[in-house]
Amino acid sequence: MNEELTPWQKVQLAREPNRPHTRDYIDSLITDFVELRGDRYFADDPALIGGIGKFNGSTVIIFGHQKGRETKENIRLNFGMAHPEGYQKTRRLMKLGEKFHFPVISLVDTPGAHPGMEAEERNQAAAIAQNLMAMSTMRTPIITVILGEGGSGGALGIAVSDRVLMLENSVYSVISPEGCAAILWKKQEAKEEAARALKLTASDLLEFKIIDEIIPEPPGGAHLDPKTTIEKVAQALKINLEQLKELPVEQLLSQRYEKYRRIGSFKE
Repeated sequence: MNEELTPWQKVQLAREPNRPHTRDYIDSLITDFVELRGDRYFADDPALIGGIGKFNGSTVIIFGHQKGRETKENIRLNFGMAHPEGYQKTRRLMKLGEKFHFPVISLVDTPGAHPGMEAEERNQAAAIAQNLMAMSTMRTPIITVILGEGGSGGALGIAVSDRVLMLENSVYSVISPEGCAAILWKKQEAKEEAARALKLTASDLLEFKIIDEIIPEPPGGAHLDPKTTIEKVAQALKINLEQLKELPVEQLLSQRYEKYRRIGSFKE
């Protein structure tokens, strides 16, 4: 693993445009994929894509944030920052998985939820909160993989899961280093110090038991060998899904509850 990299360097790798994105994973890992669009309330959100298909021969629900690789595509996809209808769409997909007992796979790669006025007018906070509630009680296995950026509530809105896996050079944090630097240090130049203070790397979060497993990346980062990266994610998903599918539903729910109750606990 690339332990010699600083937290800020890992932030930069997590944002690398050529890292494999959600669509790359779906195209490589999911057969018979049918994309499902729209939230049945307002519109479809291309920043969060998903649908139904087969992984390793079994039917799954899969969704995740979608970023672009060049400016025009990123503008169309809103840089992977979802509106409320994106979260409502994923909740619809989760409920479909729960109804038919299909496991759910969520892929996280976003700077955060869209912060614009139109998102607030359509109640962004409630859309995310309703997802948190739905995921905490969903009666089917759910696994999250953090592919690149895991930014704030925009990431958490699809990441309350039985197992949370992180790629080695991905990051997961309540705020970006730049945002943290602007608030606490009052200057952007403190972003590297903020990245260290935020403890946003996979190794930090595994130590805190925020995540459950680190998926190694090829030397230099996922963008240099997407095929190998996707294969490693597939292997981790296969192992974890097989373990979770063996659990009775009530035990699954109990373990999920205890997992999140333990986060942040301490002894004096």
